[in-house]
Formats: sequence, C-alpha cells, structure tokens
Amino acid sequence: MRRLDASEPGFAAAFDALVNDRRESTSDVSADVAAIIARVKAEGDSALADYTAKFDRFDLDASGWSISKAECAAAYDALGPELRDALNLAADRIRAYHAAQLPEDRDYRDAAGARLGARWNAVDAAGVYVPGGRAAYPSSVLMNIIPAKVAGVGRIVMMTPTPGGEVNPVVMAAAHIGGVDEIWRIGGAQAVAALAYGTDRIAPVDVVTGPGNAWVAEAKRQVYGVVGIDMVAGPSEIVVVADNRNAPHVIAADLLSQAEHDPTSQSILFTDDAAFGEAVAAAVAEVIPTLATARTMEASWADNGAVIVVSTLAEAIPLCDRLAPEHLELAVDADVADALFAKVRHAGSVFLGRHTPEAIGDYVAGPNHVLPTGRRARFSSGLSVGDFMKRTSFLALDESALAAIGPAAVALAGAEGLPAHALSVQNRLN
Repeated sequence: MRRLDASEPGFAAAFDALVNDRRESTSDVSADVAAIIARVKAEGDSALADYTAKFDRFDLDASGWSISKAECAAAYDALGPELRDALNLAADRIRAYHAAQLPEDRDYRDAAGARLGARWNAVDAAGVYVPGGRAAYPSSVLMNIIPAKVAGVGRIVMMTPTPGGEVNPVVMAAAHIGGVDEIWRIGGAQAVAALAYGTDRIAPVDVVTGPGNAWVAEAKRQVYGVVGIDMVAGPSEIVVVADNRNAPHVIAADLLSQAEHDPTSQSILFTDDAAFGEAVAAAVAEVIPTLATARTMEASWADNGAVIVVSTLAEAIPLCDRLAPEHLELAVDADVADALFAKVRHAGSVFLGRHTPEAIGDYVAGPNHVLPTGRRARFSSGLSVGDFMKRTSFLALDESALAAIGPAAVALAGAEGLPAHALSVQNRLN
C-alpha cells in the first residue's frame, strides 16, 4: 500500500496519481456487451437461456425461469429469528428514511397571475439487479426494492443470477420483505438487456437500478436512454479521517470493510499522526490473515490502499473532496466531526464520529448504500426515491396573465427565428 506525507516534496504528484488511478475494468467489455444486448433484442428468451447455460451453468427450462412469491415467503419463514429480525429492522429503517424523501407537488400563482406547478408520479415499472456471483447481498435487495415501493412503483422486477442453479435463501427472504413482484433467475448484461427491451416472457421496465460487475455496469450505460438508470457503479471505496485517539485495530477493520468486497476496492486513511498511521497499517496486516476474505483484502490493500499523513485533519478535507469517495468516515469527536463535515463537498455518504462505522450504513442505518463510485460523487448522489419518480410541470394562464408575459415570448421567438412560435402567442394576445 502507498504511504504519502503531505509535507514531503513530490506529494502533489503522488496524490494526483492516486486520484487519477483507474480501478475499474481495464478490459474493453463494451463490444461484448453490445453483442449481448443485440442478441437479446433479436432472439429474446432463447438468447437468455443460452447465456444462462453458458455463464451460470444451468438450464432455465429445466430448473425454472423464475422464483415465485410463495418460494420467497417460505424462505422468509425458514430464517432463524435473529436474522429475520435483523432484516426486518433494516427494512423498517430503510423504509422510514426513504419515505421522508418523497417530494411534494407544487401548485401556486405568481405575481403575473400565472398558475404554475409540478406533479410527481412514480414510473410504471422498475428493474432491480441483484448480484449473485462473488457474493449475494440481501441488503442490496432491500436498498433497491424499498425506495421503489415507497415511490409507488406499480411493478418491481428483480433479476438475479443463480450460478449452478443455486438460489440464495436470504436473498429470497429479503425480496419477500421488500415486496418484489417478479424474480427472474437471469444475470449479467443479458439481464439488463431483457429489462430494457423485454422478451416474450419478461415485460420491459422504465428504470434499471442495482450493482453488478463490469458487464452489468457497461450494459446499464448502453441501455441508458431506452430506460433510466441509477448510476454506473465501480469498485467500492472508503476514506477514513482519523486521529490517534482511535484504536488502530478499529480503524483497520473499517478500512478492510470495503477492501473485502473486491481486489479493486480502495481503502485510504488520512491521519495527522504518522505513528498512528503505521500502527493502523500494522493492524491491517495482522487482521487480514484471520478473516475468510483474506485473499481479496490482501490484494485490495496492497494495490489500492493508502495511508496519508497530513499536518491537521482539516487539511485532509480538500484532499477528500478531490477523491470524492463513495464512503467517508470522520472518526473523531462529534464536535470535530461536525466541523469537518461542514467543509465536505463531495462524498457519497458520510459517517460522523467514533461510533459510526461505514458498515452500519451498509445494513441498518437507513440511508441508501447504493452510492456513486469512481469520483462520481462530484456530480451524482446515492439511490433515492427520486430515481423511481419523474416530475411533470404544468402551467395555466388566464387572459390577463398571458397579456403580462406573452409579449416577451413573442419577442424571444422572433429573435430565435421561429415565427410560428410567435404567431401562436400573438394570436391570443390579439
């Protein structure tokens, strides 16, 4: 992992390299994905069956294309009470947080007497992609389905690969809690194509959300415009800003909480104490071999980890903004965390104080854990109810309101060389 010191010559260039490091797939998958999408559009279900046999090693016709609501309910009933209660607690908190995001309609009259406003409606159908490869995440099921439900989406479709035909029962239970309408045992770029364009079995949707591998991310990029998408997500990221009043092994675990996702994940520590930074690095080295995800964490930390020493923690915040991380932990006293947070401009989600590990946000906190990666927090936000809704504006003028603002419209239409626009307004003014 990298060791950087903001006071040393060459730091600016080294930090630039860290910021600009591309951890997303280096292989060009766009042509492969385009071919998959084209084939699904042309051949529909037969293409889905062929790709599933090739990549997930089972026969959809023999094993079944979908998972029923009854199967999901049975999986929920079979859960142990501790896990069932944990999923329900998570769902309740996610639902409450996202219900507070519901936008309000507007309907008012301005000084000219014009009636203006906007009305919000949910999309008719949403598709949720749930990974099933390296790991299966019931938490992602809840984080994607519940905001769609809160928004009022009428039909929610879940796509999840089931490698070897094996279905994850906890994912099924989470789908039951979330209230999904359809579950199809299909993954990869072909699942995204089916959601966007539809097949004989699967009706198309209006929005596609959810994380996935490089092929899924590229497929979402390519179908955007046919459907809406939440974002194009890349490898996970965490930045921790911590002082030496933290226990090194605690901060080490925070850094590894994202490193264990994938070898391309990134974990960065900013501290104002070089000795503490070294203690955390030593703790990371000690913890990695003790955990089942050791191989993934070791690669991630070695290739993408960093400990950065700054003179003051306040100095770290502009550097964090340049990274625009998916997750930002401010592991300091509450008042210091608030002061630092006030200066943060770019982060997917921020975790304040010594007792707020990022991992709590992955499960039960309430805010969505589907967040922008790859510095996209500079211009985008985490998944929300708004991703499943659209706004329709409206306008109503009476004769006096048109008289007040119409002549300006005529003048502007003339300036733009659009005489029919001008005539449409002028006819009513006359």
